Amino acid sequence: MHESASSDWRIRAKAPLCIHACKQDEGAFWRATMTQLLITDTERAQMLENGRARASGQAIDPLPVVRLFTPDAHATWLLASLDPADEDTAYGLCDLGIGMPALGTVKLSELASIVGPLKCPVMRDLYFRATRTLSDYTRLAQINGSIMD
Repeated sequence: MHESASSDWRIRAKAPLCIHACKQDEGAFWRATMTQLLITDTERAQMLENGRARASGQAIDPLPVVRLFTPDAHATWLLASLDPADEDTAYGLCDLGIGMPALGTVKLSELASIVGPLKCPVMRDLYFRATRTLSDYTRLAQINGSIMD
């Protein structure tokens, strides 16, 4: 086997996805695998719970659950909820590094496909622990022009 096929096999062996689905759409396999690396099962469950509350019309101001970032492009996402309808659309504070952080939605599958100028993918901050609500992070980020912590 040549190197790319060998490394492809190693990644597939570690990924808890159905091989049948992989054979149908290689792109979908890679997007799903990368999305799993962005949030843990525990984070996904909390984000879905927050998403169900938002979908039902509850006025909530949760703590962000996960911080994602590009190590080589200054973009940061503090995500608090997942849309329960598609389990891919996340809601939170998006800071693309251009001085205009704002609340909005982003698809995890799209974040999983992003690479920065040095070819670094979007990563999860393993040490992030929210210290304030999403609205507080948003207010401070808009004052400062970026997410500060």
